[in-house]
Amino acid sequence: MNPKIRNSNTDALFQAILTLETVDECYKFFDDLCTVPEIKAMAQRYVVAKMLSEGEIYNDIVKDTGASTATISRVNRSLNYGSDGYKLTFDRLKGENE
Repeated sequence: MNPKIRNSNTDALFQAILTLETVDECYKFFDDLCTVPEIKAMAQRYVVAKMLSEGEIYNDIVKDTGASTATISRVNRSLNYGSDGYKLTFDRLKGENE
């Protein structure tokens, strides 16, 4: 966990997120919390992470997502040296779909 972001405000935000039970509830909450470009940027990074984890190459990711190579590199760095948050969600969603 990145100690630069951990504080009581962030804890409160994450506790609120953990109360959400459906995709529709997430849409409502994040629509109130974030701007449309912020939500789209987070969604794009998640899709990029998924594609990278599946072995897709940068050129195909750029073509399919419109993400810049800088964004793809940043996400790739998180996948390789981050806190394994992406992997956690990929594994859990994979388990739900099996």
